[in-house]
Amino acid sequence: MTEISCIICVYNEGERVRSILGAVLDNPALSEVIVVNDGSVDETEAVLAAYPQITLISYPVNRGKTYAMAQGIAAAKGEYLMFLDADLEGVEARHIEALADPIRRGKANATISLRSNSLGIYRGLGLDFVSGERVIPAWLVEDAPKIMETLPRWGAEVFINERIIAANLRLSVVDWWDVINVRKHTKVGIVGGILAELKMIGDAVELVTPLGVVRQHYCLLRQAGRLSWLGKRRRAPVRVAP
Repeated sequence: MTEISCIICVYNEGERVRSILGAVLDNPALSEVIVVNDGSVDETEAVLAAYPQITLISYPVNRGKTYAMAQGIAAAKGEYLMFLDADLEGVEARHIEALADPIRRGKANATISLRSNSLGIYRGLGLDFVSGERVIPAWLVEDAPKIMETLPRWGAEVFINERIIAANLRLSVVDWWDVINVRKHTKVGIVGGILAELKMIGDAVELVTPLGVVRQHYCLLRQAGRLSWLGKRRRAPVRVAP
């Protein structure tokens, strides 16, 4: 049986974290659930304390998502790692199982979600290269925690993409057509949300350059079977059943 460690990083998600925990706790696809509380100052810590089933990592100062993911990776015991954002709406156990299913069935080496409100260009391409929901083999990042602690706050996804590409992993896209992530402007206001989104883009570009972003799209689409030429059939994303 494939053991999958689930890593959820949270920052001030006391209002929403129960939803994602409801989808992962006692889920047959997962062998453990690790929650990293990245210096939350709301009621997140108190909410998480009510769930003894999770492995909780908590520290007092917010360090950013990349640092938090590194702590989860270092603590995980599974053969595969599932990363999930905490700010999801509509997520259920079936979405978690669908994200794990290509791995468990040997159909792919890594998976990535395509959410309902992913940017239109990503929906059109059939791949969201910065999706926070993905499954990867643990060996891919076993040396990564110390490296990731030095990266930009929002650099984790493009860092992991580089490793997926270098290892030429077979990638499966799982269409979470009925799940959205809560946009930052909903949490911190329009101005704060715009600034946060720009910071995320800036961190990605800082790590791989604008040309590197284009290269990542191309390589990941190829590894997901989303490019078609020479008469080859283009693979569609796996769609989660209602």
